[in-house]
Amino acid sequence: MKFVVDSGSTKADWLLFNNKQYLGVYNTLGLNPEVLNTDVLVERILQNEEIANLRTAIKKIYFYGSGCSTTHSKKVMQDALEKVFENADFFEILEDTYAAVYATCHDLQPGIVCINGTGSNCSFFNGKEVEQAVNSLGYLAMDDCSGVDFGRRLIRAYYFNTMPLDLKQKFETAYNLNADFIKKNFYKEPNPNAYLASFLPFLIANKDHSFLQDMIADSFQFFVDYYIKQYPGYANVPVHFIGSTAFLLQDEFKSILKKNNLIIGVFYQKPLEGLIELHKR
Repeated sequence: MKFVVDSGSTKADWLLFNNKQYLGVYNTLGLNPEVLNTDVLVERILQNEEIANLRTAIKKIYFYGSGCSTTHSKKVMQDALEKVFENADFFEILEDTYAAVYATCHDLQPGIVCINGTGSNCSFFNGKEVEQAVNSLGYLAMDDCSGVDFGRRLIRAYYFNTMPLDLKQKFETAYNLNADFIKKNFYKEPNPNAYLASFLPFLIANKDHSFLQDMIADSFQFFVDYYIKQYPGYANVPVHFIGSTAFLLQDEFKSILKKNNLIIGVFYQKPLEGLIELHKR
């Protein structure tokens, strides 16, 4: 039996296969080895009792995850998986870009593949290999046009008093905005990136507000200019999107894509369907 895992920083989906037969999906909290150590990763995996019960039956694991782009982070992730699945003898650990490519670039046609969820990334798939123009430095420096980005923008707008009063009152009702509480989540609690992304539902619920429309447009135009347009020939291939941020804001994203004369590709909240088809072959 094998697991195919698609993990962001917030949530991970575990697809179970027996040979080529797809059996179902399980869920855990997100597993990002850039922000979580081996012990925390193991703990999160074992919190799912069904996965824990399968730990000796699993022989292969294909792991596509946020934060799995460096040799060090891949080792941290593999160490955690080896501790849980003691009988597994095959591990393939790739960054989540590959899951997005397999799901969106149908028949392996070239395209630009963007991940806009808790974090963000943008790659070019040439039909054979994934090319990366921007080496992401993670949520502290990058992750533009993501849940992290919008959470940061909302908090800053609130504290710099640039958020309109009507929106500010709604924001105060929806969240604990005490400075000590926010700083505790930034510096004392695990997954500060997921905490920042927890403000995204507020933006989605109130996205028709002109202030937030401008925020969305500014963030996505930056993403177009400094991520998508890094690739030569960016205007000649479809631009695909994976992730909750892109999926829930796809109307706004499509409007900016049209303004930039870009080819609109597909929008998926998750790459599960594409991964299932790939691993059933």
